Amino acid sequence: MATGHTDPQRRERIITATLDLIAEEGSAHASHRKIATRAGVPLGSMTYHFTGFDHLLREAFTRFTDHIVAVFDDHLATAADRDQACEAVADLVHALSEDNQRDLVLAQELYTLAAREPAYRELTHEWMRRSRNHLERHFDPDTARQLDALVEGLTLHRALAREPHDRALTREAVTRITATDGPSDR
Repeated sequence: MATGHTDPQRRERIITATLDLIAEEGSAHASHRKIATRAGVPLGSMTYHFTGFDHLLREAFTRFTDHIVAVFDDHLATAADRDQACEAVADLVHALSEDNQRDLVLAQELYTLAAREPAYRELTHEWMRRSRNHLERHFDPDTARQLDALVEGLTLHRALAREPHDRALTREAVTRITATDGPSDR
């Protein structure tokens, strides 16, 4: 591992370490020192790569939202018609609620920051817009907005429930929302 400013992976390690630390301890417990230690970089690297802690958090959460949008794309990109898109949405809920507790925690941390800070609210608005764009390839804009909220809500409910609901209930919820959708295929 390179130790000078020529280390091309240093900034990436810092961002990854930031997300890992937030997932484990919460954003309220994150600090430059803890992140630098976790990333294996000198403390001075933090201010070399980021203008401040807020800049680092925004970069880290931007990386996180890019990841979640890519998960949306992975599930929805191959759907050829509305029925396949409905199946993909149901699969997405189950993938998000079962596969990665880290992503669930990071999403909730971002939502908490967004509830308090306008800069993070803008980040969540952009995230929602990008997610809805994937849904709008298959559904009208109002239905896409409803499905986006359904994905968020059902994901959280499934992840936190003692006995998570099954895929049939998820698919039924998707069917109910999409029953009044505009054109049958987009």
